[in-house]
Amino acid sequence: MAELIHGLDPARIAANLERARDRAGEGVELLAATKYVPIEEMGTLAEAGVTLVGENRQQDLAAKRERWGDAFEWDFIGTLQSRKVRQLLPACRLIHSLASDSALAEVAKRGGPETEVLVEVNVSAEPGKAGIAPERIGEFIERAAPARVTGLMTMPPFSRDPEASRPHFARLAELAGEHGLERLSMGTSQDWEVAVEEGATIVRLGTALYV
Repeated sequence: MAELIHGLDPARIAANLERARDRAGEGVELLAATKYVPIEEMGTLAEAGVTLVGENRQQDLAAKRERWGDAFEWDFIGTLQSRKVRQLLPACRLIHSLASDSALAEVAKRGGPETEVLVEVNVSAEPGKAGIAPERIGEFIERAAPARVTGLMTMPPFSRDPEASRPHFARLAELAGEHGLERLSMGTSQDWEVAVEEGATIVRLGTALYV
């Protein structure tokens, strides 16, 4: 398990952020993944100009949001458990990882028209991996109401070669187009530039910002 990151350098993060913004271009949101950023280091991100963060655990999001509040917009990017939906909906701008029938039922029950969620899709059909099959996207969109599904998210199979992710990103963009969805959350530190080339509107950055 990775260790928490201490001693973050705001100047380095700011430079990395500016470089990433230049490469990403207009219309792409840069989300700082903060799973391994301690609560006391979150201020460094704000100092560096980070405005959008994503957390993997509901309890960590709650604690960091209580401490840092309006310093950031808060997204949830971790595995979405149905029992956490009630706490997450009022705390998040956007949930990236709707991928189970139980969580879908809770989102539909507790969400409203202001609630935005992304459906996580297992584009690569990896056994045991989170995400629904592409053919289920339509039913998820319908059953989420009154909450709104506004986009898709995927995590391709891990590879050190960013190009290996390209066909998975391209397929997700194709699926989003088929269903009239605008948001595409795809790409992390090792392959985010390929994701942008394939239409990502949100990329999730960790080490690309911090080191």
